[in-house]
Amino acid sequence: MEHEIDYRPSFALLTVHLDTGERLRTEAGSMVSHTPGLDVETKANGGILGSLKRSVLGGESFFQNTYTATEPGHITLAPPLPGDVVRHDITDETLLVQSGSFLAADDTVELDTKFGGGRSFFGGEGLFLLKLTGTGPTFLSSYGAVHEVELTEGEQYVVDTGHIVAFEESTTFEVRRVGGMKSTLFSGEGLVCEFTGPGKLWLQSRSQDAFLTWLIPQLPSNTSSSGQ
Repeated sequence: MEHEIDYRPSFALLTVHLDTGERLRTEAGSMVSHTPGLDVETKANGGILGSLKRSVLGGESFFQNTYTATEPGHITLAPPLPGDVVRHDITDETLLVQSGSFLAADDTVELDTKFGGGRSFFGGEGLFLLKLTGTGPTFLSSYGAVHEVELTEGEQYVVDTGHIVAFEESTTFEVRRVGGMKSTLFSGEGLVCEFTGPGKLWLQSRSQDAFLTWLIPQLPSNTSSSGQ
């Protein structure tokens, strides 16, 4: 399954070439264009309960599209947010992906949802992850550029949960607060994930939550508009 990624890292466009009979599962709404000869099937992969769990907890679409090539062709895909796309092939292993970062994968790769822990004392949702298992190429998207970190055995690394794209299951991790109560409330960090190697991590250079925290106060309020 050949591919190219253009316009990275800010506005990545993924092109996947499919030979006859090859199948690609994609996140709903990610298709930009494709050549003739690609059949699409839309369904709730994993059944109703599995799709509901993936949608409500994992932040992904309830339905997903599977494209099958009836003749050689290609499909172009793009994530909803400006950023990068990376490919990572898994071989009889598991990749854990932050909600919203799954773009596409070979149809043989299975998707499930996993709770990563870290419910805060405010009753927050904690860290919910997509669990990709099997063998085949996967394509992940980010908000901003992707930064890869490889940890050796026992090496530790701390990442804000809003900047995680994906990580290999060979790493162990713990979700915790930043420091004490004061740091958690006022540092702007909230929850972090402490990883221990060996394994690879993929991080994104921007955080959607941080952007919304900046953007929302800039928006006009209802009170100001109603007073006009």
